[in-house]
Amino acid sequence: MTAKTKEAKCNCQGNVDEEVEGLRKVVLAGSPNVGKSVVFGNLTGKYVTVSNYPGTTVEVTRGRAMIGHAEFAVIDTPGMYSFLPITEEERVARRVLMGENPDVIVHVADAKNIERMLHLTLQLMEAGLPVILDLNLMDEAEGLGMKINLDVLRKDLGISVVSTVATEKKGMDLLKKAVSGCEKQVARVPLRYDGLIESAIQRIEEGLEGNYGISKRAVALLLLQDDPDIKDMIKELEKDGYTAIYAIAEEAGKGFGQPLNYVITLARQEFINRLVERAATIEHSGRTDLKEKLSQLMMHPLTGLPFLFLSIYALYEFVGVFGAQVSVDFLERKVFGEYINPFVTGVVTSIIPWKVIQDLFVNEYGIITLGVRYAVAIILPVVTTFFIAFSIIEDTGYLPRLAMLLDRVFKKIGLNGRAVIPVVLGFGCDTMAIMVTRTLETRRERVIATLLLSLAIPCSAQVGVILALLSGNAKALAIFIIVMTSVFLFVGFLSAKLMPGERPLFYMEVPPLRWPKLSNVLTKTYTRVEWYFKEVFPLFILASILIWAGKLTGLFDIVVSVLAYPVKWIGLPQEAATAFLYGFFRRDFGAAGLYDLKNSGVLNGIPLVVSIITLALFMPCIAQLSITIKERGVKMAVGMAAFIFPFAFFVGFVVNLILNGLGVTL
Repeated sequence: MTAKTKEAKCNCQGNVDEEVEGLRKVVLAGSPNVGKSVVFGNLTGKYVTVSNYPGTTVEVTRGRAMIGHAEFAVIDTPGMYSFLPITEEERVARRVLMGENPDVIVHVADAKNIERMLHLTLQLMEAGLPVILDLNLMDEAEGLGMKINLDVLRKDLGISVVSTVATEKKGMDLLKKAVSGCEKQVARVPLRYDGLIESAIQRIEEGLEGNYGISKRAVALLLLQDDPDIKDMIKELEKDGYTAIYAIAEEAGKGFGQPLNYVITLARQEFINRLVERAATIEHSGRTDLKEKLSQLMMHPLTGLPFLFLSIYALYEFVGVFGAQVSVDFLERKVFGEYINPFVTGVVTSIIPWKVIQDLFVNEYGIITLGVRYAVAIILPVVTTFFIAFSIIEDTGYLPRLAMLLDRVFKKIGLNGRAVIPVVLGFGCDTMAIMVTRTLETRRERVIATLLLSLAIPCSAQVGVILALLSGNAKALAIFIIVMTSVFLFVGFLSAKLMPGERPLFYMEVPPLRWPKLSNVLTKTYTRVEWYFKEVFPLFILASILIWAGKLTGLFDIVVSVLAYPVKWIGLPQEAATAFLYGFFRRDFGAAGLYDLKNSGVLNGIPLVVSIITLALFMPCIAQLSITIKERGVKMAVGMAAFIFPFAFFVGFVVNLILNGLGVTL
């Protein structure tokens, strides 16, 4: 390994390995959307830790599980399609497999897409890793009329093969039994390549002396496929022989009219085709054809749009109306306005005689009357309803279809359909969405997506308050949507033109359409709301304290007076400057500030729309800026903020000028 890889391997152990020292390790591997996380949850229960893999921003989940009569350490790797990585997630998954010295690898595969899944199975076997093949989602495969003979797979592959329906915990006992009885031994590799390739593999193996964490055969195959990371590792570990080893690979490549990666992949596919032909049969059903037709309609450029608009409308009604209006109105006006705030204010003022300390907890900027009220009464209902809606969208399988539908448009702005996932998630929380940009293949895509998330994608809490502000005014809402969409597309298009890089490729598994399971939706929502209280709620408390300190020291008033200039420049009252300052602490905090200004009669008409648009485009909040620094670096984060701040006010100025110039009434 390279020095860097050795260091990452060492650091990866850390405190987590101290907790599981001496335990056998089970690593879950497989492509996205195959149910790895569900299998992991079934095995481990609540004993879970999630942390970034050393030297990367990609998270790896670890836990402990009682399997049979022994306790195991279980590691859930990021999704990977192949042992030859393209994305950062695939690189991390491979590093875990190479560096953790696992006792068992459970390859969680989608049973209905067995032909595509077996490529990774073969590669894991070639790597000399102890593999168990778990054909998950077996219920969906059977629903498609598929019958899979596990005995044929076991015999031809020479490894343990089980079938599961992880969401219903079916087959989990068989999987645990296979894990418990799995011996750490090299499986027989049933596949042999062209004689020229086999000769090159043997000669490369003879020249390898270092310890790579996988078999020398796998290292040779990866080198023949021109894997840059493997090249670096060989150069580091084979200081005397790497030139001769490279020469063998180059010589082998000249013997074929196609790249060796293509030749090797084709040989695997031919082997898999023969295997699947013996092991699987398919009986078509009319019910499945109907689902397939519906799936195709959702992804078609024309017929897919009604489904998109219907989804947006449903999201608006549930999140925008029920969450942001009905629920917020009840909690903010009734619960806090009539009960909590008066009660807490009375208690605090009776206990604490000093006004300055009272202001820390209650009154205009108090922790409870402002911070907790915003977080629980205004933001929480919107966040919760959005997370419920997003969980339903995830479970139905609509999200990958939306990615396919928008892929062509996204390519115009330097992204691909996969970017739909962080963009949609951004409407829930931009901070979380920026972390998800790791799934994008190139640095160029990740930078463009981060910029657009920071600029033109308001989070669910902010959207909720905005919808509450614009409720009953269809014209104002239409203007807001048109401006935000135009900014998103224009800045994305401009970024794609100015930033060098290759045209993004797009590949994504499209799972079948399915009815969402209530238990899954509730579990996902609970987990995300728990995340909100742990990660976001404290920021509201912190923001209240900072505002109180700023008011106490006078710094708050200085910043507000400075912000008052650009605020007046775009036609807004001076009081709106305070809301913009709130927006830096939390974007939704600022939107809630506008909510208060509207209720007090300070903001309405064109200034209200201009303020909402400008604030929605305004600088990312502290939490989002922090995660941007972590993911993209200080220089890139500061550069984005330096662009977004003046650009937001410029757009606000132009919108104000156009609306007033046209004599629009709102």
